[in-house]
Amino acid sequence: MASAIPTSTSITESSVISASLSNVWHLIKLEEFHHFWSRLSSSEREKGTSPETDVVRWTFKDGTVYDVKQEEHSILPSLTFLEIPKAIDHYITYSIIDANPALTYSSVISTIRLYAVTTGPQEGSTFVQWSAHFSSDADADLGLVGVIEDARFKRKEALADLANVLTSK
Repeated sequence: MASAIPTSTSITESSVISASLSNVWHLIKLEEFHHFWSRLSSSEREKGTSPETDVVRWTFKDGTVYDVKQEEHSILPSLTFLEIPKAIDHYITYSIIDANPALTYSSVISTIRLYAVTTGPQEGSTFVQWSAHFSSDADADLGLVGVIEDARFKRKEALADLANVLTSK
């Protein structure tokens, strides 16, 4: 019997949000996701983790719980009084370190990047890119909807939720 060749699986979804980069950026904090993502009932910083570790518990409305660890977060570089700031990256990278029920794959690491739209008809808007890199055991054909397609759907839904929250203000 032939076995499947393990491969790395990645997805990227994106959207242009009709809101300034600073308004979008304020919501792209792990503990703020419940303010825009309609699937989440709460997103709370976990107590008892070390000061160097940022872990947030995402509780979904269907009862699923993810403990999400912030791996990277762009920050404003230290500048002296006379320096002019260069373009500043706006991104957050996180991984799921625990899940209930357990994930059907070993790992996933996700990054959300924001870019200001600086010209054209959507000038003043924000381009949002949300990527995920799954371990090779994430089966794209598992069950009725594969892990990858499920993640793609949820990211599209969350980006639409983000746009709705920001444009309804």
